[in-house]
Amino acid sequence: MEPVLNIKNLCVDFATRRGSIRVLNDINLHVNQGESLGVVGESGCGKSMTALAVMRLIPTPPGQIAEGRIELKGRNLLELDEKVMRDVRGDEISMIFQEPMTSLNPVFKVGMQIAENIQRHQGKNRSEAMAQAIEMMRAVRIPAAKRRVKQYPHELSGGMRQRVMIAMALSCEPSVLIADEPTTALDVTVQAQIFDLLRDIQEKMGTAIILITHDMGVIAEVTERVVVMYAGHKVEEGPVKQIIHNPQHPYTQGLIQCAPHLQAEPGPVRQELTEIPGIVPDLSLLDGHCPFRPRCSKVLTRCSEEMPPTDEAGDRHYVACWAAGVI
Repeated sequence: MEPVLNIKNLCVDFATRRGSIRVLNDINLHVNQGESLGVVGESGCGKSMTALAVMRLIPTPPGQIAEGRIELKGRNLLELDEKVMRDVRGDEISMIFQEPMTSLNPVFKVGMQIAENIQRHQGKNRSEAMAQAIEMMRAVRIPAAKRRVKQYPHELSGGMRQRVMIAMALSCEPSVLIADEPTTALDVTVQAQIFDLLRDIQEKMGTAIILITHDMGVIAEVTERVVVMYAGHKVEEGPVKQIIHNPQHPYTQGLIQCAPHLQAEPGPVRQELTEIPGIVPDLSLLDGHCPFRPRCSKVLTRCSEEMPPTDEAGDRHYVACWAAGVI
């Protein structure tokens, strides 16, 4: 199957007073039509930066996409001028941002904001676009949609605002939906409702979903495949069940051990929760060798000599670690 979105050798640099810093290093990932892909890692690992690069929303300057290709249905988005890219955003590919209160315009009614996207990309008149906005709000399970379209963002709860963002992102039936920490500020019950909604929409529309999160538990419940990122590098990738039950990279193992309801080897006795020692490194201080080695309990001499390549560790399971399968 040809991927609907294919990212090849993506590198992103940022100019700073200390010189140019590479914040994404040779990222390769893809997602197929109707598939859900999870991207997981700590804050600062490059998850959101990857999403912004795909949407061509990296602030330039100081940032720039230095190398790579981002192919949407075979078309390289990096070769499009900004005018054409504006037609792609919100139509062929959409994004749900972390905090809907800062993503929605506070001075416009939510229905108008959804309808504006429909008018922009589908050429419908105002009344047609508003009618479609109401239908989209019903599709994302917002009750009393006819009344809600006339409300401002501050009049809605956090869960309702996030549903509005989902309705807006899906209003033109995009091929790819990127959800960047879509439930961060929501309580557990509402989080479950949002994830159920995304699954239902995916089944009905066949939309490919990229879910960005720091929570390995969410990845286990919602996605089919997962990419684990650390310090701007992809360190492991594979089907979720394989990654959960047979993690090969020490960082992935640490993420799973931090989750209270995930265990690599299920048993009658719950394993102790353990933390990953240390902090995410300063990207300006990376030396071209394994970035995880200062925090790794399985470090080898080779880890300080060269960057590990990405090797196959199983069926569609890949890992970049010298210690994988050794210790």
